[in-house]
Amino acid sequence: MKSPTVRIASWSARHPWKAVLGWLLFVALCLGVGGAVGTHEATTADYRVGEAGRAEAMAAEGHLERLSTEQVLISARSGGLDERADSAARDLGARMKRLPEVASVAAPVRSSDGRVLMVEVSVKGAERDAKDKVGALVAQTEAVQRAHPGLLLQETGSPSISKGVDQQRGDDLALSEKITLPVTLLTLLVAFGSLTMAAVPLLLALSSIAAAVGLAMVASHVSPDAGVGTNVILMIGLAVGVDYTLFYLKREREERARSGGRLGSEALVELAAATSGRAVVVSGLAVVASTATLYLASDVIFSSLATGTVVVVLVAVASSLTALPALLVLLGRRAERRALRRAGRGKPARRLRGEGGGRFWSALLRPAARHPLAALCVPVLALLALAAPLSGLKITEMSRDTHSREIPAMRVYDRLNAAFAEHRVTHQVVVRAAAAQEDDVASALRALARRAAGDPLFTGASRLRTSADHRTSTLELRVPYLGNSPQAYDSLDHLRHTYLPATVGRISGAEYGVTGDVARYTDYPDHQDGKLPLVLSALLLVTFAMTVYAFRSVVLGLIGVALNLLSAAAALGLLVLVFQHTWAEGLLGFRSTGSIGSRVPLFLFVILFGLSMDYQVFVVSRIREAVLAGTPTRQAVLDGIRRSASVVTSAAVVMTTVFVSFVFLHIIEMKQIGFVLAAAVLLDAFVVRILILPAALLLLGERSWWPSRPAARPQPAPGNALVDVR
Repeated sequence: MKSPTVRIASWSARHPWKAVLGWLLFVALCLGVGGAVGTHEATTADYRVGEAGRAEAMAAEGHLERLSTEQVLISARSGGLDERADSAARDLGARMKRLPEVASVAAPVRSSDGRVLMVEVSVKGAERDAKDKVGALVAQTEAVQRAHPGLLLQETGSPSISKGVDQQRGDDLALSEKITLPVTLLTLLVAFGSLTMAAVPLLLALSSIAAAVGLAMVASHVSPDAGVGTNVILMIGLAVGVDYTLFYLKREREERARSGGRLGSEALVELAAATSGRAVVVSGLAVVASTATLYLASDVIFSSLATGTVVVVLVAVASSLTALPALLVLLGRRAERRALRRAGRGKPARRLRGEGGGRFWSALLRPAARHPLAALCVPVLALLALAAPLSGLKITEMSRDTHSREIPAMRVYDRLNAAFAEHRVTHQVVVRAAAAQEDDVASALRALARRAAGDPLFTGASRLRTSADHRTSTLELRVPYLGNSPQAYDSLDHLRHTYLPATVGRISGAEYGVTGDVARYTDYPDHQDGKLPLVLSALLLVTFAMTVYAFRSVVLGLIGVALNLLSAAAALGLLVLVFQHTWAEGLLGFRSTGSIGSRVPLFLFVILFGLSMDYQVFVVSRIREAVLAGTPTRQAVLDGIRRSASVVTSAAVVMTTVFVSFVFLHIIEMKQIGFVLAAAVLLDAFVVRILILPAALLLLGERSWWPSRPAARPQPAPGNALVDVR
């Protein structure tokens, strides 16, 4: 009863208005400070990995980096092109050159069939900043369109596509909120039977999200935001925020019903803090610790995901220890006043429903109680069967070729690829050597261009460029295939492993590399594969250590790791079954790429291992609590599962609702993440924690607590003291 968890909750319970006002001030302060300092967004340099990243860095040092480009397509609304198209192209070029955002405007190029004229415009500045400047270019394209109504002018390019993706992401998140909030409220209403009690978890989760958004802005000045921080804060914040509050509320209501009115609101809150409150803190810290392993991936997107998750989980834990106890006391006092008024009018007091476990859960546990070995083997084999498709897992970096065609710039992009095949992919070869070797480098790059010219995978080379200090040179080679095609990857392989070693590779001391979109899509998965053993090893170690710390049991630590791996593997198998094939395209609204986004599996493992600790800690805490009270382990397992099953499944339904809403997003990687997390949570809550875990614990019996069994402690009179589960 002297633990920090209980002391904080006790203070909040004794000073409820101060705690609530303090929480609101904290949320306002977080938003105010975050708004004042702003968000530090990741720069182009933060995304560089592998050979492509090194080549980009060399090019940037020599001021030869590739600039972002926009392509404007000019075509006739009917018939072929005439002098009006040339006039529009001149008008467009003149307008673009006057813009401060524009670095250069290329001469118009006509398509091979003569039906489309293209004007390419280069945007000044870093690649990541181009999307913020593209609005001025689009405005000029629209002005030329108005001046030439008989023509069709359409603009595309990396900046306009990035801007379209951001707009679509914002619209998707708004849709996700419209789906998630009412469904979550309805689920909580069913769980509690009271609109007031159902609103408490939702309001606390939303306030935690608001505070986390502000804190994430501050944190971005230490770990740059890659544009995904808000997404993960909304997704994880709503899920864990509601879950943590649900654990607390359910326990308070259970103890209120069990005490029969003998305990006041303050004592009930302290009891909930000593039991469910401790479980919330342990599970929250487990989520934080497991998510922090993403920093080991040395990737700006994973670091951004980790920062958002860590911040929102810590804030959600803080709200469950401060604002929630205060609100429970205020609501409890109101309920007590109503009970007194009803008693004064001679009406019977309303009975609160306890959480002792119903017939449904008893029936569900009956196979495990009678035949634990069979009850263990059947669901384990079923999950292994679900995991079987993992053998065909294909990981790729999701490129702009996978973006939704509902983005207007993507439809124009498809038109560009069809009309100008030679502009589909560009590799940039970057060489850095001593200034005295400039002629040797130039000669080697010309030889490289000649070799590529004889290869059907290439269509031509751009001019050779050399930096002002004569140390860095670049050569661009074009490929007439889409960036996600096998031919594009083959061209990169020929370039890196055949042509470069035979030419530039013979220059003593020269550094060289190939960059470009295809090179990035190749190097990022390779970089991630190299970091994967380190991240997964750290994740398994953290999960094991947190479980051992929570329950002082090595056996439970090993069981936790094994069950998490099993549920994650089954969820990934389902993901492969759904998204690497075409049968579910119409059902879930996507176009299969035949692969899974490179970030999805690792993100699933890390987040699921953390979230699974919610259920693991809550369920096993109830079992351990019963053992501490002197109940034999077998009976403690059955009682603990029955008492926790309702809240675990309610929490899982809420969390699944949040994740399923992301399946409606257009961005394929977010759709995959939402689907796989929803599947993983359902499998973990309904199969692993309700079926497999009790069967395993019943088979192990007292060995579950090895190396030490919790010693039963003398119990006070019922209803007069709190249970210590430390």
